[in-house]
Amino acid sequence: MNIYIGNLDFKVDENDLRGLFEEYGSVKDSKIIVDQFNGRSKGFGFVVMEDESEAKNAISELHGSSLEDRTIVVNEAKPRKKF
Repeated sequence: MNIYIGNLDFKVDENDLRGLFEEYGSVKDSKIIVDQFNGRSKGFGFVVMEDESEAKNAISELHGSSLEDRTIVVNEAKPRKKF
């Protein structure tokens, strides 16, 4: 399952995300989205977990929790809209 994580502090990196979600199960991939021009984090990212029950548990436990003094948004990622 692909999980969206928003309202991230700009200091949070992919290893931080992976470590946070590994407390709830196996993490296949973690990605922080960065601005292509300046390389700075855009404040959101994604984590992929293979086990759906572990992913749902992580979402319910982490949504609204604090990471680096910011309340994070965690939910199932929605597919990109085609224009």
